[in-house]
Amino acid sequence: MALVAALEADLRALSAEARRRYPAVKDGAEHAILKLRSSSSASDLSSNEDILRIFLMACGVRNTKLSVIGLSCLQKLISHDAVEPSSLKEILDTLKDHSEMAEENIQLKTLQTILIIFQSRLHPETEENMVLGLSICLRLLDNNRLPSVYNTAAATFRQAVAMIFDQVVSAESLPMLKYGSSSQTARTGSVTGDLSQNINSSESLEKDVISGRSTMRDTLSETGKLGLRLLEDLTASAAGGSAAWLHVTSLPRTFSLELIEFVLSNYISVFKILLPYEQVLRHQICSLLMTSLRTSSELEGEMVEPYFRRLVLRSVAHIIRLYSSSLITECEVFLNMLVKATFLDLPLWHRILVLEILRGFCVEARTLRILFQNFDMNPKNTNVVESMVKALARVVSSIQFQETSEESLAAVAGMFSSKAKGIEWILDNDASSAAVLVASEAHAITLAIEGLLGVVFTVATLTDEAVDVGELESPRYEHHPSSDYYTGKASHICISMVDSLWLTILDAFSLILSRSQGEAIVLEILKGYQAFTQACGVLHAVEPLNSFLASLCKFTIVLPTDAERRSFSSLVQSPMSKRSEIQVDQKDVIVLTPKNVQALRTLFNVAHRLHNVLGPSWVLVLETLAALDRAIHSPHATTQEVATAVPKLTREPSRQYADFSILSSLNSQLFESSALMHVSAVKSLLSALHMLSHQSMTETSGSVSSASSKQIGSISFSVDRMISILVNNLHRVEPLWDQVVGHFLELAEHSNQNLRNMALDALDQSICAVLGSEQFGDATLDVESKSIELKSVECAVLSSLRALYFSAQKSDVRVGSLKILLHVLERCGEKLYYSWPGILEMLRSVADALEKDVATLGFQSLRVIMSDGLPTLPEDCLHVCIDVTGAYSAQKTDLNISLTAIGLLWTLTDFVAKGLHHGSLMEKESGLNTVDTTPQQTIVEGVEDSNKPDYEARIQVVNHEKLLFLVFSLIQKLVDDERPEVRNSAVRTFFQILGSHGNKLSKSMWEDCLWNYIFPMLDGASHKAATSSKDEWQGKEIGTRGGKAVHMLIHHSRNTAQKQWDETFVLVLGGIARLFRSYFPLLESLPNFWSGWESLLAFVKNSIFNGSKEVSLAAINCLQTAVVSHCVKGNLQLRYLNSVMDVYELVFQKSSSYTGDTASKVKQEILHGLGELYVQSLKMFDDKMYMQLLGIIDLAIKQAIISSETFETEFGHVPPVLRHVLEILPSLGPPEHLSSMWLILLREFLHYLPRVDSALANEEGETQQSTIGHRASSEVSERKADSSSDKTTPTTRITSNMFAEKLIPALVELLLRAPAAEKYIMFPEVIQNLRRCMMTRRDNPDGSLWKVAAEGFNRLLVEDVKICSVGGDTDLKINKPARIRIWKEIGDVYEIFLVGYCGRALSSNSLPPAALKANETLEMALVDGLGDIVLKSTVDAPREVLERLVLTLDRCASRTCSLPIETVELMPAHCSRFSLKCLQKLFSLSSSETENWHTTRAEVSRISIITLMERCEFILSRLLIDENNLDNRPIPTARLEEIIFALQELDRLTIHPEAASVLPLQPYLKTILRDDNRDTRAHLLVLFPSLCEIVLSRETRVRELVQVLLRAVATELGLEKVSLSS
Repeated sequence: MALVAALEADLRALSAEARRRYPAVKDGAEHAILKLRSSSSASDLSSNEDILRIFLMACGVRNTKLSVIGLSCLQKLISHDAVEPSSLKEILDTLKDHSEMAEENIQLKTLQTILIIFQSRLHPETEENMVLGLSICLRLLDNNRLPSVYNTAAATFRQAVAMIFDQVVSAESLPMLKYGSSSQTARTGSVTGDLSQNINSSESLEKDVISGRSTMRDTLSETGKLGLRLLEDLTASAAGGSAAWLHVTSLPRTFSLELIEFVLSNYISVFKILLPYEQVLRHQICSLLMTSLRTSSELEGEMVEPYFRRLVLRSVAHIIRLYSSSLITECEVFLNMLVKATFLDLPLWHRILVLEILRGFCVEARTLRILFQNFDMNPKNTNVVESMVKALARVVSSIQFQETSEESLAAVAGMFSSKAKGIEWILDNDASSAAVLVASEAHAITLAIEGLLGVVFTVATLTDEAVDVGELESPRYEHHPSSDYYTGKASHICISMVDSLWLTILDAFSLILSRSQGEAIVLEILKGYQAFTQACGVLHAVEPLNSFLASLCKFTIVLPTDAERRSFSSLVQSPMSKRSEIQVDQKDVIVLTPKNVQALRTLFNVAHRLHNVLGPSWVLVLETLAALDRAIHSPHATTQEVATAVPKLTREPSRQYADFSILSSLNSQLFESSALMHVSAVKSLLSALHMLSHQSMTETSGSVSSASSKQIGSISFSVDRMISILVNNLHRVEPLWDQVVGHFLELAEHSNQNLRNMALDALDQSICAVLGSEQFGDATLDVESKSIELKSVECAVLSSLRALYFSAQKSDVRVGSLKILLHVLERCGEKLYYSWPGILEMLRSVADALEKDVATLGFQSLRVIMSDGLPTLPEDCLHVCIDVTGAYSAQKTDLNISLTAIGLLWTLTDFVAKGLHHGSLMEKESGLNTVDTTPQQTIVEGVEDSNKPDYEARIQVVNHEKLLFLVFSLIQKLVDDERPEVRNSAVRTFFQILGSHGNKLSKSMWEDCLWNYIFPMLDGASHKAATSSKDEWQGKEIGTRGGKAVHMLIHHSRNTAQKQWDETFVLVLGGIARLFRSYFPLLESLPNFWSGWESLLAFVKNSIFNGSKEVSLAAINCLQTAVVSHCVKGNLQLRYLNSVMDVYELVFQKSSSYTGDTASKVKQEILHGLGELYVQSLKMFDDKMYMQLLGIIDLAIKQAIISSETFETEFGHVPPVLRHVLEILPSLGPPEHLSSMWLILLREFLHYLPRVDSALANEEGETQQSTIGHRASSEVSERKADSSSDKTTPTTRITSNMFAEKLIPALVELLLRAPAAEKYIMFPEVIQNLRRCMMTRRDNPDGSLWKVAAEGFNRLLVEDVKICSVGGDTDLKINKPARIRIWKEIGDVYEIFLVGYCGRALSSNSLPPAALKANETLEMALVDGLGDIVLKSTVDAPREVLERLVLTLDRCASRTCSLPIETVELMPAHCSRFSLKCLQKLFSLSSSETENWHTTRAEVSRISIITLMERCEFILSRLLIDENNLDNRPIPTARLEEIIFALQELDRLTIHPEAASVLPLQPYLKTILRDDNRDTRAHLLVLFPSLCEIVLSRETRVRELVQVLLRAVATELGLEKVSLSS
């Protein structure tokens, strides 16, 4: 073990040290080592005396080193309990001997060993050992001058005393009660901190004493007797006597008194339970302390030291604090002496010590309570607590009589500030300067203030305890004190203390608060105010409560004096400010110091805490808060910082705004906390606010200027706080509502407009807050689930608003009430239920108001109901809502309101229609057909008793039908309104309703709508449009200029009543058209609908012939929409289509009497409609209807010819009617079942193309047309005769070509779309007509007709060349004469047009280059079509036609070479290019470079090769002639380009063997070439002679090309140059 090892090491050291001089010690040490090795525990060591003996021997030689080793080993053995108790006497004797040694380390080791003995089990239990041990410490304490030894001896003796009394407590079985770890409670940063600490310690002390106290006994154990004797010796020593028991003549008095103070404060149970100790305390210690408290400056010849005085006072404090209950008389004496010492002429430090003691009593709640209970509440004793408080207050009030009061106040504030920061102020005893004197006085005042604060906090703490134990009710709950309310002990003490002390404390607090500016001290005083006021409130001490509240309110907001105002204005005004502005500032300026701010915070805290018990005292608080509210909202209010005793104005805005923000928040929170108050307390608060507002109202007259800002501010404050209270008490608003709103209604009747506006705003906020609260819940709840309380609340809330409107005498109040209603509906409309009848009644009365503002606001509320409130509106209120909406629609005050109200009818019907939809679903589920359902009686009769829910649902549907017809009735009245905007909006809304919800209406409802609403509406609008005045209107007068009235401009289309009604009529027709588009099949199934349709046709005819243009167009559109929308679906009866066609035909048949711009527009619309109608109803047309269609179009064209003979000349474009004919023409192609109509259609329009003669002889083959063509022609003639009822219709053709130009592309497109048979029949006729149009180039080369015809002709051949192909139409049996006729026509067109009109210099009006280029491109396209398409396709053209076509190309190609040389030079460039193009086509036709070689191609190649050879030979021969004629002149460029082009193409040309077979060559040469497969260039052999002739041409390029061709000939003949060597 570690002890054995350590002892062995010490023994070896001891042996080594004693080896020379002390051999006995050395031998003993070695012997002890051997003994030590056999020991393994502390018990073994204690039983072996040799080990202890060697250490005592070492100490006995009195050698310093050996003694140190020996004492160290003794300490180890004692601390490990390795020494027997029987050896204690011997050890103490050894220590006593060592205490006489002079070495410091030996003395310190001796004291350490003594302390270890007292701490171990060797603790002296006999009187002899105890006295011996303590005497050793006292001897070293008394005789030693070394500070370390002295201090160690003092500390050792103190610990020994503590352990002795610990043994006493243990031996006597007493509870270990200690008041604190130190002799004085440390002061914290605030009085409240000290109070809480002392409360806790006192509380635990009292509990321990009560739990451990037993009956006092006078018998003591031996240990108890030892402690008693020690206490008596210490008391005697403190009194200046000798300690007989300790055998010490004298001890330091302060040391003895310190030990007595320690024992008194830490071993309370010893004095409270053991009677001998209590007697010592009563007779000896108290006598000692009383004697020491004498005011004499000397005590038994010895100067009274401050430290000794402090010890005496601390000891007295302990006795009073801990033993006052048992030492009544002694404590009363002590307390009176302490109180007396505060005003005696004592040294300042002595008074400070006394004040510290008194402060300690005041901040200890339990101590103060016990003192007050034992003395003040006992008539036999003195009122010591009251005396203490008065003494402290006297010290505080003495500051106003001091010469250095301001410095002292500043010092007091500094001390509180330092303490708040955790810095403790300490009095310097040696200082005597004036500054130290001021600081000392300030210290004394500080202690007195803290003592008073401690009393206040003690009262508050004791009150809280009384609340906790149930003797008092918490101020958070309402309590009405009864007669037995204060019977509790704690509550009785609290009330007695308040009654006894409040006036003294209030005077002292108000003095300090008024004189001091320090932040920390102000905070502490205000905490005291708050604590005492709250305690008074809990105790229902009305007088102290009101006094403290009144005093506190004085320090919240102080209106500055005149001098202060001047001072402030001098600080804030600028040098340039005006005098009047300065006066305003001086009047309104309010300065809030930090003291004011903190006082306000304190007031808020008090009000929060006591809100349930303030009652009438609220008036004091509210007056202050109203002033604060004015200050916060004042532009001249500011805050002030105080750094020293001198006020200093701060200009930092952030701090100012922060203070105001915090105060404003606290002000709001106070009233927000009203939710925690009882109802009666809230009513008291409201009554106080009402009283405050009423006082200001009586002072405010009707004039706004005379009402002061203070009065208005007070009323505004009261109103705002009432709203805040209401908002925070929404869960119990009913008992408060009348009280709050009653005041608002009273304000609303005031003559001051500002107050009326304030009342209206407050009422608005209040109603919205109540209805928007959670207690109203969701509007989707059932009516049964709403409580009766909510019903009464809702009715009460809105009845006040209704009463305000109907009782208001001023218009602004009515307007304000309607604004409130609007806000309510916007925010809380979905939560209303019971109040709807009253709201709608109010809005209905508003609709008749003459004031525009009133009507506008009422209508805004109605809009909100329609937008958001319909789902929550009760069923029985819907018809009222419809009636109200109708009233706003019909009112004449504001047009916009009427228009918007009509739109709201649509919203309402949309909501009502949902019920109809539900009804239709119910009918479907019941197996009833919605379309066949007749009257609602059928529904009711079909319901069984067992199906009651279905029956109720159907009844609801019937109700919704009634509502819907109620809306229709309103709209029908509005359609007759004199204001066009209103009736037009009504018409739109009516048809929009039917269009959107028509699928939910039954047949019976549709019948009612048709016969009761739609047709009467149509008839009325038609009648009004026909009979209204045509006089022009003047617009509304908008001002004057130059003394004359200025009117608003009105568009010419709306400047008469008739035109306005025309617009309405148009809207009705448009609405009917929309209904037909959506519901025509349903309407068609209604009985007697055909009669309605016929009446509609009559309206339409009358509108077309007698109405305006827009009415006519609308009528046509109405019919057009009805048939077009449904004919494509196949669900339209043919008679409706025929009736519309008849109406259209009638319009064109009455052309003589129906003219003008309107007629033209109507005809255009009809033509457009015909095209659309035909496209949508193709399958419904038959021969008769199609012929009727063509007859209508024929009439339109002929009438256009008459009315627009000069139209094209004047305007340069096709007349509108003919333009519409052209637009619909592409869509007029007959369907498959009317294919025979193609001939009629095409011939009908070919009739309008220009011709050279009016009677052209039929070409060959025309008599061979099929019987279909004859029949078609006869039908056309017959139909024209039948449809032309007007005898004046002309038969002449159009003289202008503009219509023909637009007609040709359409005809070509139609021909391409026509079936093959009809196309074959019409092809020659179309070609003939196109040829005639193309021939117009001769007479009008600048015109466009020939171009359009040429393009159409080229497109027919290029895109439809298969019509002439062999086998191209296998289903048709085309006879030979017909084919010959077709190709004859094609050949004629190409021959006449290409040869006669293309590539020639025709006379022109100087066309621009672009037009000339376009003409040339068209010519080239025709050549390309002939050469590349027609002649290269598998056509079945006869040979003579092919030869004719090739010859045509050759004739065109001969233009350049056949002209005289002089003429060639004058020929335009495009002519030579056209000639070369034709020549190139001859080469292309002769070439074999094609993949598709067929018989036609071979035939064309054979024909073209011969023609090409002749043409080339002529060109070559012409070159020699020209060179001879020109001599040295150059050959013309065109002629040279032609010869070069021919030579190049000859070189590239390869021909087919079939083409080579027709060349004029010798038979044997053909055979050789054919056998050798070298006949592809046999054409060169034909031209060989000609080539040989021009080999000597003077043109270099010609000679080169000829050489190339000659080499090619040599190659063909096998005559290539061969080397002789080979």
